[in-house]
Amino acid sequence: MSLWLLLLPLISAFIGWFTNWIAIKMLFHPREPKKFLGLTIQGIFPKRQEQFAEKLGKLVSQELLSFDEIAGKLTHPDNLNRLTPYVEEHIDHFLRVKLKEAMPMISMFIGDKTIAQLKGIFMEELQQLFPVIMEKYMGTLQEQLDLEKIVVEKVRSFSSDKLEQILNQIMAKEFRFVEIVGAVLGFLIGLVQIAITWLASN
Repeated sequence: MSLWLLLLPLISAFIGWFTNWIAIKMLFHPREPKKFLGLTIQGIFPKRQEQFAEKLGKLVSQELLSFDEIAGKLTHPDNLNRLTPYVEEHIDHFLRVKLKEAMPMISMFIGDKTIAQLKGIFMEELQQLFPVIMEKYMGTLQEQLDLEKIVVEKVRSFSSDKLEQILNQIMAKEFRFVEIVGAVLGFLIGLVQIAITWLASN
């Protein structure tokens, strides 16, 4: 058996690794369209960046970030109850300190019992008012804040270098795995070719 035949698995492994490496590079390169043998070649992501931005914008605005869900979370009773101590503390400080400074005469007639009653009235009113305010605020915010447009413009404005950097940070292990799989498959194909050649010669 010749040396070249024995080297066949290594050559096939290199070819398998190299073709997968080239395929990964062609996701991002060339950045601009290039003519080659009459064909126009451009990296997949630079070529499809506009469509990618539009699809991602719709996904974020329709599936990932819903104004209705955000409003529901903000106005949920559990979240309102978490804010209650801070609001009550602020109202207490207002009645005991700020009101006394602003209207000394009135504060002379307000004792602890009156302060407690006023706090109760204010807190009850706020608990009813806060969900209404947040609902109206979220409605106004939704009209003014176009999430889809924001995401589309952000992704569209990414440089190809930035997009490649982001995807490499996320998928570096996966890209490396694809390269290794190409090398392993190439090596196995080389072994099969050796076996076929050896069986044919015998």
